[in-house]
Amino acid sequence: MRSKCLAGILCGGIALPALMGCSGRDGSDAAAGMPAPVVAVEEVHASVVPNLIELPGRIEAVRSAQVRARSDGIVERQLYVEGTDVAAGAPLFQIDTRDLQARLQQARAALASARAARGQTAGLRSRLSTLVQRKAVSVQEYESAQASFQQADAALLEAQAAVDRAQLQLDFATVRAPIAGRAGRALVSEGALVSAAGATLLTQIDQLDPVYATFQPSNASMAEMDRNIAAGRVVLDDGKHVSVTLILEDGSHYPVPGVVDYTEKAVDPATGSRTLRARFDNRDRRLLPGQFVRGILAVGTLRDGISLPERAVAIGEDEASVMTVNAEGVTVRRPVTLAGQAEGRWIVQSGLTPGERVVVDGWHKVQPGQPVRAQAAAKAAPGP
Repeated sequence: MRSKCLAGILCGGIALPALMGCSGRDGSDAAAGMPAPVVAVEEVHASVVPNLIELPGRIEAVRSAQVRARSDGIVERQLYVEGTDVAAGAPLFQIDTRDLQARLQQARAALASARAARGQTAGLRSRLSTLVQRKAVSVQEYESAQASFQQADAALLEAQAAVDRAQLQLDFATVRAPIAGRAGRALVSEGALVSAAGATLLTQIDQLDPVYATFQPSNASMAEMDRNIAAGRVVLDDGKHVSVTLILEDGSHYPVPGVVDYTEKAVDPATGSRTLRARFDNRDRRLLPGQFVRGILAVGTLRDGISLPERAVAIGEDEASVMTVNAEGVTVRRPVTLAGQAEGRWIVQSGLTPGERVVVDGWHKVQPGQPVRAQAAAKAAPGP
């Protein structure tokens, strides 16, 4: 009985590996018999494409004015609402005027005294002018009277200037907006002592429509662009400005394109970069000073450029890539550098060469190194 059981166990132990071996052969045969997946490919070829350059940038106000105290005194009132648009000349703060009014009255009194003194010396000079002709007084007395009149006349001018200055200081007590724009938060409150000598900062006004976007490309990249233009690889559009499309922080595109209106001719010695500036309409105040953006500059056309359908490119966190099919029909992942989008296609700056086959449809269902069957992708219908 014990021998029969041992024989059964041995038989079972021998039969199980045999069964597993048969099953493995059947599975591999079935896997080997599965057809390769079909993918749609597009052959890379060089053509005329927009020359797009993507650069990081910042938004700046077209005009920005710091509002500072030009008169000494205590702030009595804040006359505007923070964060609202104000017109040029609109009152923003009121400084206590009592001391300034007293100074103005003092200056006016000094002016009246100077005016009286001038009148007196003018009368004396007039009388002596008649007497000196009759030789009733000496020439020296007349010249002394003439000098006194000139001194009194100068004192009158000085007193008038003092009145004008006191009046100006009184006018400065009402702090007004130097430009139209969006007024920022108040940096002083009621009761604060402000100084004209210290130029106390009260608030800032930024003009937000239009705005500037500034970019800092390296001088080396700018020099390379100049060489490409000189060699004819990049063709500029005659009579057209360089247009700029903004990509906002959330990845959306700003709907209104801008144009480059200034290019710095000097190189920053600290960074080796130059400044490009583009101007944008900003009626809805969506762009704010200091905001980070990315700009896509359309600098003419590239004669031998490469472009791919948008759906052919996989966008990752660190890089973009495409799936190519080599001569053996095996997929190869290829990182690419993108320059921007135009007419539903990505402009490829580097990573591909003409003649390669890029998977347009079906790349998401294959892995690198996997054999595939490639067929030509259908061409997209032209837009309306």
